[in-house]
Amino acid sequence: MTDNRKRFFIRSKVWIEDEAGKVIFGLGRLHMLEAIHRSGSIQAAAKELKMSYRAVWGRIKATEERLGAPLLVKSIGGAAGGGSQLTPLALRLVAQFRELHRSVAIDSDGLFERVFAAQLRQPSR
Repeated sequence: MTDNRKRFFIRSKVWIEDEAGKVIFGLGRLHMLEAIHRSGSIQAAAKELKMSYRAVWGRIKATEERLGAPLLVKSIGGAAGGGSQLTPLALRLVAQFRELHRSVAIDSDGLFERVFAAQLRQPSR
C-alpha cells in the first residue's frame, strides 16, 4: 500500500529592523554584501544580483546610516579601477546573520513538528 500522506514544511523569513521599522539587515543585504565580497565591486555585485547599482548602493548606504558605521571601504577608480571591500563589521554581520538564519530555520522546523505538523497528518473528520 502506498503512503499518500503529503509532507508539509514551515518557512520563515528573518530580518533585523530598527525601532522605526526600517530594515537594518536581512537576506537581501546578506546577498549584496556576499556578492560585493566575491567581486570586489558594487557594480559587479549589482550585475550578479540583477539589480541596479543605485539599488544596491542605496540599501547598503541606508544600513550604514542606521548602524552609524560603514560596511564598505571604497577605493576610487584610476588605472586599476575602483572597488569595494567589506569592513570588519560587515564581515561579522554576514557571519552572524548566516548563523542566526540557520538557527531560526532549525528551531522553527522542530517547533513546527512539535506543535503543528501532527494536525496536518490526521485524516479529515
